[in-house]
Order: sequence, then C-alpha cells, then structure tokens
Amino acid sequence: MSSRVDITMRQLRYFLAAAEHGQFSQAAIKVHVSQSAITTAVSQLETILAVQLFERQPHGVRLTAEGHKFRQHARHILDTLQDAVAQPSFLSHSLSGTVRIGASYTVLGYYLPTLLARFKRSYPQVEIDLVDMDRIAIEQGISDASLDLGLTIVSNADINQPFERHVLMRSRRQLWLATEHPLMNVEAISLAEIAEHAYILATVDEGESSAMRYWRSANLKPRIAFRTSSMEALRGLVAYGFGVTILSDMLYRPWSLEGRKIEARPITDVIPPMELGLIWHTTTGLSQVAKAFQQFIISANDLS
Repeated sequence: MSSRVDITMRQLRYFLAAAEHGQFSQAAIKVHVSQSAITTAVSQLETILAVQLFERQPHGVRLTAEGHKFRQHARHILDTLQDAVAQPSFLSHSLSGTVRIGASYTVLGYYLPTLLARFKRSYPQVEIDLVDMDRIAIEQGISDASLDLGLTIVSNADINQPFERHVLMRSRRQLWLATEHPLMNVEAISLAEIAEHAYILATVDEGESSAMRYWRSANLKPRIAFRTSSMEALRGLVAYGFGVTILSDMLYRPWSLEGRKIEARPITDVIPPMELGLIWHTTTGLSQVAKAFQQFIISANDLS
C-alpha cells in the first residue's frame, strides 16, 4: 500500500503548475515536460492521498475543495525548500536595519503574509515598516523616497513614472458564479453572455477601472447590480446568486463565509491577467536591507 512519504517534490511542482494554469497542457509547457507527465503526477497524488484534487472539465481542470487545501500544504513545502537552497546567497542573520514598504489591499490580503514570514526567518534582525496604501500613494512614496519599495497591481501602474518594475505574479481572471446560476449550463462562456446577467463589481484596488478596460475593448458593458470594496460581501452576493463577477484566481476561494459554493469558469474572450509586482525608484539607490528584501521577493517568485 502506498504511503504519504512516497510523495516527491516533482509531483508537488507538477500539481502546483496544473493548479495555477487550470490546464495540464499549459502546466506541461510551464515546467518543460510532457502533458502525460503532469497527468501521471496528479493521478499518483490522488491515489496516495485517496482524494480527488481536480475536477476534469471539457476545457481544463479546476481544484476541488480538497485540492485547494492540499495546494496550501504543497506550496509551503516547496517554499521552505527554496528558502533553504537560496539562503547562502543572502546576507541573512547578520543584516539589520529597516525596510519601508507600501503595499495595496490585494497584496496584503492574498499574497504578502507568507512571504513576510519567510523573509523574517532568513533575516530576523531586519524590521519591516509596512504600510497599507493604494497604488497612487505607493507611487508617491517611491517618488519622494518615503518608501523603499512598493508592492501593488502593476498592470494598473502609471508607465510614465520613473520606476523599475518586476512582475511577481500573473493571475488568470475567470468568471465566478453560484452553482445554480444559468451560466453553469453554458459550455463556453463569453463576455457577451455574461453581459446579459447581473454583475457584482469589485472596486478595491482600482478593480472598477481595470475591469472596464477589458469590457470596453469588447465593446460591451456589464449589467452592474452591486459595487463593493468588500471581498467577503462580494463572495456572499455571488454565492447566493445575486450576480456574477470576473476576478483573478489569486483571490478565488470556493466557499463564501456562509458556506455556500462559488464556482469558477474560464471565459472565451481574451482577458488580461492581473499582474502583481514590485516597484522601486530608477535613480534612488536602495539600502542594503531594501536590496535584501527586493532580491528575496524576486528570488522567491522566480524559483516558484
């Protein structure tokens, strides 16, 4: 009988690639292997764990509730290994000082906490002065040197600002909807079909302006029923069938606070991913501790 110690790092990497891309074929391209290697690795994991990690669909796969839980564990295992491997290249425990960072709502809530914990394990003497700010305030802080680094949605950033940018994550946008919503019966969902239904618009982190860009490019308008800056309120509204929304996979959770299921489906139209990234001033030099944080965050993502 197989045991859980039989799980390999390769299987975890292939599983995470499939979870990120929602298609075994795209995951295979990402990690430079054949599609059958991804399929085999996932099948082996499902046998070892005795749970179904993905639901197979006509146009890809999506994580089950058990798959979402396992992804968190798999990500933690690989992150810990990567930090151990990368550790010698950093100044680590001997470095001290303060790094000033501005981060937007989405970054703080869905991306940064685990990375901050990993950074502190490597640099226990470095203090992190972290401020919750919107993108415009972050850019101003970088300009006037009150911040060393900014973490924000760089796909919304002002390209005319004298900043260096490094994209840390590209997160696919999909349709979120209730299990009983009529669009669940549509095999290939387009923006035109979505436009016929009530829409819940997230306004946090310039969500409205970024969403309207791809709606305008399709010469369509969503039927906005509610606008909200609360992600939990949005999940509840979607889960109870008051409308649908389009948001990134990074923000997706399969359940509302009330325990109702939220589905995610791909959209046939080309919709740009959400790009989350790091910004710093082109000419202002970074301190030693700021450089350490910058290198750590970039390395942590490039190794993923």
